[in-house]
Amino acid sequence: MLRELPAITDPRVIVSNATNDDAGVIILTDDIALVQTVDFFTPVVDDPYWYGAIAAANALSDVYAMGGTPLSALAIAAFPEDLPHDTIGAILRGGIDKAKEAGIDILGGHTIRDAEPKYGLAVTGTVHPKRVIRNVSVRDGDILFLTKPLGSGILTTARRNDAITAAELEPAIIVMATLNRAAALAFDGLAIHAATDITGFGLLGHLSEMTGSAFGARLHAASIPIMKSVVALAETGHVPGGSKTNLSNATLNGVTFADSVSTAMRLVLADAQTSGGLLVAVHPSDADAYEAALQKHGVTTIARIGEITTGPGISVL
Repeated sequence: MLRELPAITDPRVIVSNATNDDAGVIILTDDIALVQTVDFFTPVVDDPYWYGAIAAANALSDVYAMGGTPLSALAIAAFPEDLPHDTIGAILRGGIDKAKEAGIDILGGHTIRDAEPKYGLAVTGTVHPKRVIRNVSVRDGDILFLTKPLGSGILTTARRNDAITAAELEPAIIVMATLNRAAALAFDGLAIHAATDITGFGLLGHLSEMTGSAFGARLHAASIPIMKSVVALAETGHVPGGSKTNLSNATLNGVTFADSVSTAMRLVLADAQTSGGLLVAVHPSDADAYEAALQKHGVTTIARIGEITTGPGISVL
């Protein structure tokens, strides 16, 4: 559908939807560009406060993935008329608290009536025009880092199916609500060639966008961080439909798997994430420095999961 829309011709726009990047970027001055993004979704957890916090963290991630700094946000929400006011208030407070953690305010927003709750943010950030980090600027030999474990889609589906308890979902809630701010602060001064955040298309889908047709990637399944019980839950069928679609698309797009990579693990690699970590392509000479910077900034998941290769195609070993 997007191919049918008019192309963006404003010369100030240096990142648009043409490459499925995380946010749009438009130059204001020689030193300042605006980063603009919007994201909202239906509840992924039962607790309204954490739903609001997760939705806000997810929206903010797009700015961090571009190498930007959030500046302000507007809330976008849809609520049923009979939803209790304290529930709505908890959702909004979750978003406000997470925005405060990011160092910004939610200046206002817009709501409509709808049968199913929806909440998120339109976020504006800033970045130096020469320091924008794209999702499509990988180079041969880049080391791939992942900064959060996979499995939130499978775990939230399992909770909806009563296959796990609320307490068993809590670690995933903390992961989803964690800002990617620290992982982006670690970019400073290093040769970060490309980055994106892992969300609805899963690790394999977002990596395919990064590599495009000019590059490939080699992933090491044993090095990829996964939340507790996720593989076992995938083995017993607690997998969202979007993750299954992601795996089908990955196979159609030429992703190959070693025989040792189980069907359940393949589904985990394609799992549709909510507020996932950053997938970062780093020049090999700066890989150790990036890992040290992640540690310095307090990132708890630091995983080298593979490398960029020449020629198309992603292989999982």
